[in-house]
Amino acid sequence: MRSGRARLDAAVVQGFYDRMRAVAPAAYGAIERDRADDPGRPFVETACGRLVGSLDPAGLRALGMWAHHWCMRFYDDDTRVGLRLVREIAARPGLGWTADEVRWLLDRSSAAGPAAAHRFTLPVAAAAELPPGALPEGLVDDARPGDWRRLRAG
Repeated sequence: MRSGRARLDAAVVQGFYDRMRAVAPAAYGAIERDRADDPGRPFVETACGRLVGSLDPAGLRALGMWAHHWCMRFYDDDTRVGLRLVREIAARPGLGWTADEVRWLLDRSSAAGPAAAHRFTLPVAAAAELPPGALPEGLVDDARPGDWRRLRAG
C-alpha cells in the first residue's frame, strides 16, 4: 500500500456509505443552520452539537466519517462548521473505531491532498484508539510527522 490507499472489501465500503447516508440529511441540515448562526456559540448549543448529543457511538462514527468525507471533498468551499464538527468528534474518546473505518478515513485524507490542511484530524484521533499493530506501519506516508508519531505510539 502506498500513499494511504487502503484496499477494503467493496461490501465493507458500501456499509460505510450506507451508514453515512443515514446521517447525511441531518448532518447537512445542521451544518447549514450553523453556517447562518453565531460562530462563537458553544458547540453543545449549535445544531451540530445537538445532533452529536443525540447519537450513540456507532452514529457518531458514521457522522464523523460523513463530515470528514464532506470536508475533504469540499475543502475549497466554506467548511469551517464541518471542520468544527470533525474536531469535536475527533476529541471524543471511546467511539469504538474499527481498523477498516480508520483505513477508509486515511484513504480519503490521502486522496484529498495537502490543500486540505486538517485532513488527518479525525483519522489520527481514531487510529489512536486502535490496538498496536492494527494498521500497517507504512499506511500513511504523507501524514504530518508529528501526527504519525503519535499514531504509531498508540
